[in-house]
Amino acid sequence: MKTIVLLIMSNVFMTFAWYAHLRNLRAAPLLVAVLASWGIAFFEYLLQVPANRAGYGIFTLAQLKIIQEVITLSVFVPFAVFYMGQPLKLDYLWAACCLGGAVFFIFRS
Repeated sequence: MKTIVLLIMSNVFMTFAWYAHLRNLRAAPLLVAVLASWGIAFFEYLLQVPANRAGYGIFTLAQLKIIQEVITLSVFVPFAVFYMGQPLKLDYLWAACCLGGAVFFIFRS
């Protein structure tokens, strides 16, 4: 559970690092956006690295990656809809179904 919680928290930081500048720093110079994103990403790494270290051995490397991808979509959709004002689309559901298949195949053994 520690791995999952840390991955969720790290992904919130990374989603903001990757995309929030599109809303908040659109008019700022690229260097400002890059430095702000790197500053946010630093905190993501403070959570991501311990999450992977704690989870590796409990989960395989492939399982850690698929868990990360499921969390990424789970964090990204609310971020896109509520923070960035993007419309909620059925494509998110279809993407989740595809990830569900990936989870099945990675965890079936």
